[in-house]
Amino acid sequence: MTERQKDRPWLMRTYAGHSTAEASNALYRRNLAKGQTGLSVAFDLPTQTGYDPDHILARGEVGRVGVPVSHLGDMRRLFQDIPLEQMNTSMTINATAMWLLALYQVVAEEQGVDITTLQGTTQNDIVKEYLSRGTHVFPPGPSLRLTTDMITYTVAHIPKWNPINICSYHLQEAGATPVQEVAYAMSTAIAVLDAVRASGQVPEEKFGDVVARISFFVNAGVRFIEEMCKMRAFGRIWEQVTRERYGVTNPKQRRFRYGVQVNSLGLTEAQPENNVQRIVLEMLAVTLSKDARARAVQLPAWNEALGLPRPWDQQWSLRIQQVLAHESDLLEYEDIFAGSHVVEGKVDALVEASLEEMDRIEQMGGAMAAVESGYLKSQLVSSHAERRARIEAGDEKIVGVNVFEATEPSPLTADLDTAIMTVDPAVEERVVTAVRDWRTTRQESSDRQGGGDPFHFPTVQQTLDRLKEVAAGTGNLMEATLECARAGVTTGEWSGALREVFGEFRAPTGVSGAPLAVTAEAGTPLALVRDKVEKTAADLGTGKLRFLVGKPGLDGHSNGAEQIAVRARDAGFEVVYQGIRLTPEQIVDAALAEDVHAVGLSILSGSHAQLVPDVLTRLRAAGANDIPVIAGGIIPSSDAEDLRAAGVAAVFTPKDFGITEIIGRIVDEIRTANHLDPLEVPA
Repeated sequence: MTERQKDRPWLMRTYAGHSTAEASNALYRRNLAKGQTGLSVAFDLPTQTGYDPDHILARGEVGRVGVPVSHLGDMRRLFQDIPLEQMNTSMTINATAMWLLALYQVVAEEQGVDITTLQGTTQNDIVKEYLSRGTHVFPPGPSLRLTTDMITYTVAHIPKWNPINICSYHLQEAGATPVQEVAYAMSTAIAVLDAVRASGQVPEEKFGDVVARISFFVNAGVRFIEEMCKMRAFGRIWEQVTRERYGVTNPKQRRFRYGVQVNSLGLTEAQPENNVQRIVLEMLAVTLSKDARARAVQLPAWNEALGLPRPWDQQWSLRIQQVLAHESDLLEYEDIFAGSHVVEGKVDALVEASLEEMDRIEQMGGAMAAVESGYLKSQLVSSHAERRARIEAGDEKIVGVNVFEATEPSPLTADLDTAIMTVDPAVEERVVTAVRDWRTTRQESSDRQGGGDPFHFPTVQQTLDRLKEVAAGTGNLMEATLECARAGVTTGEWSGALREVFGEFRAPTGVSGAPLAVTAEAGTPLALVRDKVEKTAADLGTGKLRFLVGKPGLDGHSNGAEQIAVRARDAGFEVVYQGIRLTPEQIVDAALAEDVHAVGLSILSGSHAQLVPDVLTRLRAAGANDIPVIAGGIIPSSDAEDLRAAGVAAVFTPKDFGITEIIGRIVDEIRTANHLDPLEVPA
């Protein structure tokens, strides 16, 4: 080998945050001491969706899947004793991205940092929220404006910051094929760049600076050769788009820059030790090829299908990266796939198909129009349904799930209660109390003191009024948002003010437009379940069985709920599915109004312990004891036992991959609840 300088490793991150700002700060400092080279902040769902911890929809969600940040005080504690001028901080935040960046900037200013030196990323991709993750708040138009305003502000004032991470990660988890992942992400980038150019906020000669700050956040699945080729296709298309559509001549500004979180929802609850090798293969997809290597990588933990990983689990994932970067010879060579006809052929095919899909979206009016029409969502739901059907048929093999299921007892999961981290339920009460204290103790007067001399500061209400005034006009919203942050406004107050002006948005579910994914010919499992559905409907004297699929709380991971809804529809149910973000009261009201025969609740965020029993209690209070409640999601075994003891008819977790079988079980529970004899349907 010709001697050459060893390449610098990618940024190594761990996606982390939980409970409180103080607890998360301690975790960050421990991770940095272990050799992590960048921070990746996970915010809880109330923070992501613009609610304070004491809002009704935040119940059960505070501090569960990330850290609650309700105001400037929380952000100060989150980064206490962490020098922000030395950090590269990624913040996974979208609808409220402008607000969290404002808080981060103000904390940096308080630390004495020159904000032009700040480095990091705000995800800020609202399109994939409408399609897959579900933490959107505002309609597409205002959301795109918030994104545009952030981009133009950072290019002018925080030039090293990546104001948007076009995020195809969740698209893959929602069912996207590699072609769909590339095409939808690129179409989103085009929509954003077109909006920035049309805003007139950036001079034409500076537009290359905008393109240079666009980054991407992608998923890497276990088909690592295909995933590596996908990354090369991404880079080739980005080069073409930025050169031809936007006229960027500087090669450095056209560089495709991306970070990776390898696939999490593809991890299995069954034989979870297999997840370690899955994670390694997925990481290789985005590190082996120098010409398509990620700039930053964060890996999930082996036990994420079981619950919240512990710090030790996250350390294991960090060590996987470190072993590859520092013990192997990976970084000593040029691109090892250069000249491969196999790789080039696969990349060519991906590029051609992706450009065709991008053209189709362009003909519809672009990514935003394709979101509002429901086209993108229905395509994802259909792709996901097809993949689930292949898994159930055994055509797509998953070790430990539908093949090689025999296993020795695992010492890793011998004690499931200690194999994951749990968040103390008392944390929520403390955080709620703290935000209420903040509202009563923050300085509201206009004569606050600064540096010993009197200064005029706007009050909380004045800053909120100013925010609404700017929102109702056409000005950039970032300065007004910064004033809100400095005044002590809360996350819920900032979002609430914009909700008053912009309104809210409920994204299309994609369920009604999804085609049949599993055949129902005579003798097939689906045909047998359809027969059970029809016989049970006849026994109950109703035309059709009615099944409500509900998403209580703020969990926006709707993939599982959508697949259950589609399969129940195909099995002959009349399905009631209103999408995400509902209170238990709304779900029960809908169940009673639609006179349903069963209620299915899907929760992946950990709030099942509070929200599912609430639905049960409300149904009983309404006298609807004959409506069985079924729960599904990432539910630890001890919690599942508690739910069944509380009256839940059945609990399904990721190990229950047979959706047709689940629908059959739901029919059985309907019969049991209505005192009907079991049906003997041949297997």
